[in-house]
Amino acid sequence: MGEMEDLCVTECTRCPALVDSRSRIVNGTGPEDADMVFVGEGPGAQEDADGEPFVGRSGTVLDDGLRTVGLARDDIRITNCVRCRPPENRDPHKAELENCRGYLERELDRLDPDVIVTLGKVPSEHLLGRSVAVTKEAGSVEDVRIEGTPRRVLICVHPAATLYDRSQEETFENALQRAAELADVEGSEGGQTRLDGF
Repeated sequence: MGEMEDLCVTECTRCPALVDSRSRIVNGTGPEDADMVFVGEGPGAQEDADGEPFVGRSGTVLDDGLRTVGLARDDIRITNCVRCRPPENRDPHKAELENCRGYLERELDRLDPDVIVTLGKVPSEHLLGRSVAVTKEAGSVEDVRIEGTPRRVLICVHPAATLYDRSQEETFENALQRAAELADVEGSEGGQTRLDGF
């Protein structure tokens, strides 16, 4: 059904629609001892092509936002709720999220991060187990049990939201700032730069 070596799913056929639409399984990237784990929804076209999460335009926004709060992509782990690209970039179905959940739980278990940052509605609702108004709740932290282990989850808007709505930029940055403080990142007080060029 599915095989996971270390933190990588090497083979999985649990979701027929996703098996058909993916060109590869996209696993998480980043250090295995990262204090912060960012969880997105699933791979898009660019991620499916490159085999890495958040490499398209929203990846650029994420990288810029991290830099603003004194972090680099190399400091954090980025993964997704589902590891295969849904057709036409639709949201993953409930069954697909459930099929992939064990992989995510194992990854979080191994990493044991200080904070899990959910990027957007799907991962927020998936990990908190309730409906989430992301824009309103961005920056708030909730303690939740994942596989029986208490975890701190910080709700964040999806980086792409800032591309469509400039007012989300500040919301996004403030949530990243909060995450950096929770993970106690050195120099997380000093981010002065603004996101330019959008």
